[in-house]
Amino acid sequence: MLQILLIEDEQRIAELIKRGLEEQGYAVTVAFDGLTGKKLAIGNQYDIIITDIILPSINGIDLCKQIRNVKPDIPIIMLTALGTTDDKVEGFDAGADDYLVKPFELRELHVRIRTLLKRHNSKTNMQGFVLKYADVELNLHTKIVKRNRKEIELTPKELKLLEYMMQNPERVLSRGEIAEKVWETTFDTGTNFIDVYINYLRKKIDKDFEVKLIHTKPGLGFIFKQA
Repeated sequence: MLQILLIEDEQRIAELIKRGLEEQGYAVTVAFDGLTGKKLAIGNQYDIIITDIILPSINGIDLCKQIRNVKPDIPIIMLTALGTTDDKVEGFDAGADDYLVKPFELRELHVRIRTLLKRHNSKTNMQGFVLKYADVELNLHTKIVKRNRKEIELTPKELKLLEYMMQNPERVLSRGEIAEKVWETTFDTGTNFIDVYINYLRKKIDKDFEVKLIHTKPGLGFIFKQA
């Protein structure tokens, strides 16, 4: 079932859209403000995001930009009463893929969603399966890693560690979890092999770049996120 994140502060409109999309077979999560929407968008996997522009805490334009920094390829549709050419240009410049002016018919939204998903899936199939976070790309087919378009050579274990961290961005990963998921073993507190490999990876991914992505959380583990 396709997952949709709807960010809309007007509860009545949000419920109408949610009901209409669920009738079409989509699973819909609703956020009523920009900050909650951002946390959901970054912390979960969605097939498409639909957001209003005028929102509490973070407006839709800034929200779109912030989501794009973390998930550059996720399809985003903007729904808004702001329908001038300048408004649309601002929305597209922020990273929106489509723009629908209120009021609108739900069937038009359905068509926009289907078209956008079809375009996105076609693009994904052409590119292969690529993990992206900030300016880091990891192609799971070719095993090529790039940061800011610069190719980075990793060992197989460093590659697997980076893959797991990129699949779980902005979440603290304990040493035990990393040992289990990456090394397929239990973590021995008497060893520091996780820290050694994190250091190897940090030197290759972060050393030559101003923005650091691999961070240590004392007593907890490590997190992959933009500072």
